[in-house]
Amino acid sequence: MGVRTTDDLAAIRSAWDRLEEIVPLRGRKFFGAVDKSASDYFACVEVHDGEDPAELGLEPGTLPGGRYLRERLRFEPPELYDRIAPAFQALAATTQRDESRPEIEFYRRRDEVDVLFPVA
Repeated sequence: MGVRTTDDLAAIRSAWDRLEEIVPLRGRKFFGAVDKSASDYFACVEVHDGEDPAELGLEPGTLPGGRYLRERLRFEPPELYDRIAPAFQALAATTQRDESRPEIEFYRRRDEVDVLFPVA
């Protein structure tokens, strides 16, 4: 479940702020998903048993599986966030992208993000 917004940096920050107000941070897996074809960004959180995304004001959805290249970033915020887009660009230079799947950010910890690039 998550919050959809544009891929504008201010809108992305606003989506994360809204999501963090709705659900507790502890005990959750958080993701960012970028749909390049629609210029959409989704701030996402895993659903726990018994939760209804609609009741929380969130959009339900499932992140697609498949093959992804991964780069793990370890930096203190906000530097961590500034390094995400360049990491995607570096991965894009190494392989052909699967245009049918989003680029994914997996927020492992406050200071650690896995950048996942969909491979064709």
